[in-house]
Amino acid sequence: MIDKVRTRYWGRQVDDVMTEIARQAAICKIRLLDPGIIDAVLQNNETASGSANPRAFKKLRDLLMLGFVMKGKSVETLGPVETAELVEVIRDRLKEHHGGRLGGAG
Repeated sequence: MIDKVRTRYWGRQVDDVMTEIARQAAICKIRLLDPGIIDAVLQNNETASGSANPRAFKKLRDLLMLGFVMKGKSVETLGPVETAELVEVIRDRLKEHHGGRLGGAG
């Protein structure tokens, strides 16, 4: 029961952050899942952005960094396999919702 509660808690937390990341990426017109784009954003390279929106770009970058911290905490709490499964489910849902706007292979 406790494992289910933990998984549900982390699922909500990760889902909220990933949803907001996708939203900010859409505002910035960034195909976040294309190769090298996440690294470019993390390195504060605004040329990855398809629109001039420094505020949204900063928020996207901050959310990406938060996402990595949360993933590490989730691995500590749930374990690597459960975290990977959780992230994959959320990533698939975001791809389905946002289509090709996030980039990446199919």
